Amino acid sequence: MGKKKKQAIIGTFVANSKGFGFVELEEEGKEDIFIPSEFVGNALNGDIVSIKIVKEGKAEKRAEAKIVKVLKRDKETVVGTFQKNRNFGFVVPDDQKFHTDIFISKKNCQKAKNNDKVVTKILRYPEKGKNAEGEIVEVLGNVNQAGVDMLCVIKEFDLPNEFPEPVLKEAHKIAPTIQPEDLKINHEKNRIDLRQKENMHIFTIDGEDAKDLDDAIWVGKADNGHYLLDVHIADVSHYVKKGSNLDNEAIFRGTSVYMFDRVIPMLPFELSNGICSLNAGQDRLALSCLMEIDANGKVVASDVYKSVIRVTERMSYTDVNKILNDSDEKVVQKYQPYLADFKLMEELAQVLKKRRVKAGYLNLDIPESKIILDENGKCVDVQKYETTFANEIIEQFMLTANETVAEKFYWLKIPFIYRVHEEPDIDKVKELNQFLWNFGYKIHISQDTVHPTEFAKVLEAVKGKPEEKVVSNLILRTLKLARYENENRGHFGIASKFYCHFTSPIRRYPDLFIHRMISEYFEADEERQAQFLADSEKYAKSSSECEQLATKAEREAEHIKKAEFMESKIGEEYEAIISSITPFGMFAELENTVEGLIRFENMGDEYFIYDENKKQLIGERTNRVFKIGDAISIRVLQASKLTRQIDFELI
Repeated sequence: MGKKKKQAIIGTFVANSKGFGFVELEEEGKEDIFIPSEFVGNALNGDIVSIKIVKEGKAEKRAEAKIVKVLKRDKETVVGTFQKNRNFGFVVPDDQKFHTDIFISKKNCQKAKNNDKVVTKILRYPEKGKNAEGEIVEVLGNVNQAGVDMLCVIKEFDLPNEFPEPVLKEAHKIAPTIQPEDLKINHEKNRIDLRQKENMHIFTIDGEDAKDLDDAIWVGKADNGHYLLDVHIADVSHYVKKGSNLDNEAIFRGTSVYMFDRVIPMLPFELSNGICSLNAGQDRLALSCLMEIDANGKVVASDVYKSVIRVTERMSYTDVNKILNDSDEKVVQKYQPYLADFKLMEELAQVLKKRRVKAGYLNLDIPESKIILDENGKCVDVQKYETTFANEIIEQFMLTANETVAEKFYWLKIPFIYRVHEEPDIDKVKELNQFLWNFGYKIHISQDTVHPTEFAKVLEAVKGKPEEKVVSNLILRTLKLARYENENRGHFGIASKFYCHFTSPIRRYPDLFIHRMISEYFEADEERQAQFLADSEKYAKSSSECEQLATKAEREAEHIKKAEFMESKIGEEYEAIISSITPFGMFAELENTVEGLIRFENMGDEYFIYDENKKQLIGERTNRVFKIGDAISIRVLQASKLTRQIDFELI
């Protein structure tokens, strides 16, 4: 008998801008395999590849492999900057992981000018030292033209920037106001009408610039002293029907994408900002979740029902916080009739948060960036986005509604899409503990399992300390990514056995699917119920993929704007915190959330040794140690929105 042929190892190549990369294996739970630069061949970031192991993994060292064959190319087009010569041109890709410029013959240059941003179709992929070759298929505009940078991100990630005509036609046909027939659930039952209920004050609370308002709240007290919380969510499924052009487009998009001066919405304007948006003073259809909550924050009874509402006031986080703090006399006076409502909201949110914290809820207080643009879309400031307890109120209420809906329909045993966040890998927790040891903290592991409370204890211990941000980031990197699944696996991060996304159907497809399932499943025949089951699996997978793509696009947009802002700060000096240590230098983060790389050559005249286990840099001559969380002084060396990179030097 001949030797048994080894099964090919197949995975996705993830390139690094330094030339090396990793292959993520198709089999879940398998560790990525390192690909040294000399074994990358002509593979490009995102390609599906076949690999051959050249060095087995030992102890904490990854296995190394060689790419044998590219099975499927990830990209057919590339976005970049056109550089024109007399008889030909080159496109320098925006994606730093695309390791080759693209040669453009004179006949394939179209009308592109020097320094135009362009979309290039790849005609020939790089091989044996030769550059890729392509043709320009779209000119986006000059590199310095307003809005072109964000258009580049849209094209790079192939985001759907415009709605097809059939989708827009369907949207135009929807009445901009509620019609009499909308109030009927079926021939026997009407929606519960909350518009005329006495002293029922319903509020939306959002950021000042929010336009798609899909959640509203009411709080009250029951006769037995329990809290009553009614979370009203826009009934998008009433307008977006299964199999319609609107529905198919929403499935394709999966989520809205937010990029500072623009939104790529999941649904057309007529729905997202119009009839589905819970605008104050306008009649709107809702799917509501009424919860009775005891003094310990436990939901003791709940009901999900169809309603018609009229929001009393559109509130901002800023104004609600001023009311709670009694810090602005004009704002307090303006909303005088509703002060008791907001105080009760604050009281209930505190109760809910206390219960959640006790369960092990991970309050990862990692500040988001606030990017400020001028009228031309240029970044003029980067700030830390400040949150208040008004944000906390909405977070606690939405978390509670999502949990309540997930648990209710889990026990009813009907098809569903859950938001799943599984327990982290124990090996990664052990690796985290090596870092935490430097700060005097530890995550306790019991019988190869870990409870969220262990992470919560560490997060509580670092509150207000210099290392808080670094430890929070380290914990975040240790946790698994949340995703959508049609099977309930719990949510580790919020320490919940049941969780879903129910509260944002204007901008997320899983929420819309859940609404439709709640509205239709019990009235459906067996064939339609079976279709719901198949759809729940299919749309959970596609929605997870859309979410990941949107996150990458939003992150790239942020990198561009931060680099643009720092272009005017070259030579300026700042205090920073070391955010990560790498084999080629260290990253440092400024107070305003801007992060830059300090390469070894910009750390003075000393040679530094990289300690992989402790993720530290140690000076060979002075033994000076740099570790994550250390405070340092830096100078901005260079910044470029074209390369999306910011470099610092140590001072």
